[in-house]
Amino acid sequence: MADAQPAPSVGNEHKYGGAEGAEAMYVKLVSSDDHEFYVRREYALTSGTIKAMLSGPGQFQENETNVVHFREIPSHVLQKVCSYFAYKVRYTNSLSEIPEFPINPDICLELLMAANFLDC
Repeated sequence: MADAQPAPSVGNEHKYGGAEGAEAMYVKLVSSDDHEFYVRREYALTSGTIKAMLSGPGQFQENETNVVHFREIPSHVLQKVCSYFAYKVRYTNSLSEIPEFPINPDICLELLMAANFLDC
């Protein structure tokens, strides 16, 4: 006779949010070469540009869909930007020693232009 597994209780379910709706936990950032990055909303709001796109009442389509397309930012740069968002949230107001954020010299100029556009 097989052991019966207890049914999961409602209070113990993991909730990971999603990328749809006004209260979504994640947003989707799409690079110029169509790579998709799902990022925590709080991390993406590190960018002043993304914050403006996701905040105002109906000014931008991104506010409704939680999807932001970047026609000028390739995936290798957007990936680094997403890593920076997590780094910035993690170490802002941190009392621990802040490690250097690693940047490949080959993407420095592209990353600088993206950071300027994204206001982060």
